[in-house]
Amino acid sequence: MITKKNQPCRICTRCIMDTSDPHIQFDDQGVCEYCNNFTNVIQPNWNTGALGAEALARMAEQIKADTKGKEFDAIIGLSGGLDSSYAAYIAVKKMGLRPLLFHVDAGWNTDQAVGNIEKLVDGLGLDLYTDVINWEEMKDLQSAFLKSGIPDQDLPQDASFFSSLYKFARKHKIKHVITGSNFSTECCREPEEWGGYLGIDTMLFHDIHRQFGKRPLETFPLKDILVYKLYYQKILGMKVHHPLNLVPFVKKDAEDELGRLFGWQRFQHKHHESRFTRFYEDYWLPRKFGFHKRRAHFSSLIMTGQMSREAALERIAKPEMDEHFLKQEFEYVANKLDLTVDELQQIFDAPNKTYRDYKNKRWLIGLGANAMRWLGLEKRYFR
Repeated sequence: MITKKNQPCRICTRCIMDTSDPHIQFDDQGVCEYCNNFTNVIQPNWNTGALGAEALARMAEQIKADTKGKEFDAIIGLSGGLDSSYAAYIAVKKMGLRPLLFHVDAGWNTDQAVGNIEKLVDGLGLDLYTDVINWEEMKDLQSAFLKSGIPDQDLPQDASFFSSLYKFARKHKIKHVITGSNFSTECCREPEEWGGYLGIDTMLFHDIHRQFGKRPLETFPLKDILVYKLYYQKILGMKVHHPLNLVPFVKKDAEDELGRLFGWQRFQHKHHESRFTRFYEDYWLPRKFGFHKRRAHFSSLIMTGQMSREAALERIAKPEMDEHFLKQEFEYVANKLDLTVDELQQIFDAPNKTYRDYKNKRWLIGLGANAMRWLGLEKRYFR
């Protein structure tokens, strides 16, 4: 691999993050800033032993005290993937909570994800609310984003997930949100250049949809990150909890445990519960832009001792899915979005762009993100 400046690719000596992140920095030992952030910032503040257990118990008691007499203690966004599934399990079995499970159907669920959700609902004895996104609007927005040429193709799904959950929670006065976000499998955030835009930017959405959309988004849930991060959380008092950072959470062990208890089925890789995200991360992003989000996913597992660097290098050297399967998925995505295969190929072959080619308020979102780091509320490294 050659970088944009025609220099050989450089890779971290500890994880597998490399110069496909154009701003990555290495120390004198060749260790990247993501690894050093894990060692110096995350690890010293991450305790899943006795201190973590005490913090989890306090978290549970605070939530229960705040929700006494209410039907639900908290709300959990459930995708059927590992992180949200294990968070639901911990909330019920370890914290003794009565959460409402909230699922957003954006049109791309795999059968396996649906099956996992059903098994958890039955096995944990919880209520499930499913918000079904208007497919005609979702399809129009996703097609517009593809035509925009930017790498951030999961933003429409993310917007539907986060906006729907927070909108529902506010309407029904549910103040506590439990998330599966965690250090164990996500301590290495993918850089912004890889499609890791910092949040839901309604200015960016509106500009892209204005240029490439064909129908009004009358019902599509779209809440700006500044609304649910600042207004909902800081003014209305909604609280977001991260219990997986307080318990032993090892990917393979958690998969085994959920499988044994509920018949939950593991996925081949992170985010494969969504058929679009699987296609986007395994085909669209690496082949159109040269970015592999698996680098960050595997690097997180390396940093936390769950994967060897050698195994990660061997796996990243080949596509996650075979060529025949990826060809079928290309055709499936085109058909589902009412595009011909040739039309989707033309979009794929068009010049690459970034969010900077559209109206946005990235500077303001970045200011808020940096403030969270300065205040110690966000410990993962990001730009």
